[in-house]
Amino acid sequence: MSHIVILDGFTLNPGDNPWKSLAGFGTIDIHDRTAPDQLITRAREADILITNKTPISAEAIEQLPKLKFIAVLATGFNIVDIDAVRKRGIPVSTVPVYGTTTVAQFAWALILELCHHVGQHTQSVVAGNWARCPDFCYWHTPQIELVGKRLGLVGYGRIARQVGVIGEAFGMEVFACEQPGFKPPPLASVTMCTREELFAEADIVSLHCPLTPETDRMVNRTLLSRMRREAFLVNTSRGGLVEERDLAEALSAGQIAGAAVDVVSAEPMQADNPLLAAPNCLITPHIAWSTLAARQRIMQTTADNIAAFFAGQPQNDVT
Repeated sequence: MSHIVILDGFTLNPGDNPWKSLAGFGTIDIHDRTAPDQLITRAREADILITNKTPISAEAIEQLPKLKFIAVLATGFNIVDIDAVRKRGIPVSTVPVYGTTTVAQFAWALILELCHHVGQHTQSVVAGNWARCPDFCYWHTPQIELVGKRLGLVGYGRIARQVGVIGEAFGMEVFACEQPGFKPPPLASVTMCTREELFAEADIVSLHCPLTPETDRMVNRTLLSRMRREAFLVNTSRGGLVEERDLAEALSAGQIAGAAVDVVSAEPMQADNPLLAAPNCLITPHIAWSTLAARQRIMQTTADNIAAFFAGQPQNDVT
């Protein structure tokens, strides 16, 4: 019977998303979190490792002779040393499609909050400001209408396309850019352009691309300087896409109007992150993916990935 070790299961199942779909595959050890110095001890007898954000390095793989399969509870797989698992012939399966609708919905929650600052106005009302107001209404921030404005999508995969569909429903013009050679589905309503053109023209820039050596810190002082002073930047993708000090400086200087990020370069967020002191910067704790519906899809796809491995036909294999 196979031995399965879940290294960091708490965020997928904090109590509302049981592991029952994995029952029957073997014995299962479930850990809410695993520190680097605990990994080898916990995983030494594992045939299958399940990880979300716990790194599995080449050094660790060398010390896990029984390991035959790794299931990643996410789409990205940079936490696993792919070269090392390839040498061992260990498949690594991910969950490529689970959060299209939920992440797109959250991206729009951030965009709409930048446009209206609903939370800030609610707090103002609760503090008594409306009761003391001489007028029937007031607002502390500009209230922004989206019709006719330009939405720029950096990356044009499933999530970006869904964000674009919602943008069109708001009456926006949608622009997108992708890496050379990428062939997105032909949508007449979306204008493809270069990254530089997109940052210069868009009223809202929304990031939806993977973190690679080519995209690492790509949103830096140079690209930010192209943006319009009224523009917003939104990141629900990867924190490492943004040079955070440059973004904080752009916000402080009024070079752009605002930003909203659900991800940062080091997570959990560090106390000295410059975005914490930046004006008009909304920060949420990496929750765009976290609806119960999305987490249930991750759970089921992971079970399907393990079943496919046992059947000798690994699916969603990134090796």
